[in-house]
Amino acid sequence: MARPREFDAEAALDRALEALWIGGYEATSLDDLCAVTGLSRSSFYATFGSKRNLLLQSIDRYVAQRNPRMAALLAQPMPVHDAFAALARQFIDQIVAGPGRRGCFIGNCVAELPRSDRAAQARVRRALDTTEATFRDALARARTRGELQNAADIDALARFLTAGFQGLRLVGKANPDRTTLEDIATVMLQCLKQGTADTGTSSTKDIGYDH
Repeated sequence: MARPREFDAEAALDRALEALWIGGYEATSLDDLCAVTGLSRSSFYATFGSKRNLLLQSIDRYVAQRNPRMAALLAQPMPVHDAFAALARQFIDQIVAGPGRRGCFIGNCVAELPRSDRAAQARVRRALDTTEATFRDALARARTRGELQNAADIDALARFLTAGFQGLRLVGKANPDRTTLEDIATVMLQCLKQGTADTGTSSTKDIGYDH
């Protein structure tokens, strides 16, 4: 069956991504994906190739949509610590409100995809590397501005923050309690305080939370 001329492949991919994000790869059937995209099976295969290939495209789409937003927030004219605190608040607000409780799409894929699927695992690693690079760029700019010590290991900091934000989303799936999540973020962001050029004690007020 031919696709209608007004068919929007990107919109269909976005709807499929949402279905996979909510239901998971294994639990979301091909019929489910055809239903949300409005495609017949033949059109689905013509558009995406296979369910697995759709997943790989969804991972790329997720990264392409998410990382520019994070990069824009981290590029705001504010100290790097405040920028990462704002990003943490955004994550926590989404979790507490409900939509963020489904976790990070990349993190969900890490948990569900078999280790034997090397191509899919490589796609997930590339997605995490993209996040790490976004964080590293923000930290590098902060070091250039003199906010971080010259000796600060921005590679290690970027890796740690990538793991920390992934962990925040994971905990939020099981326990969407704001106080708990803010405590995690407060301790996580201590690494930036320790690397600042003018070191000092940190508090939850420094992070931007009031509990």
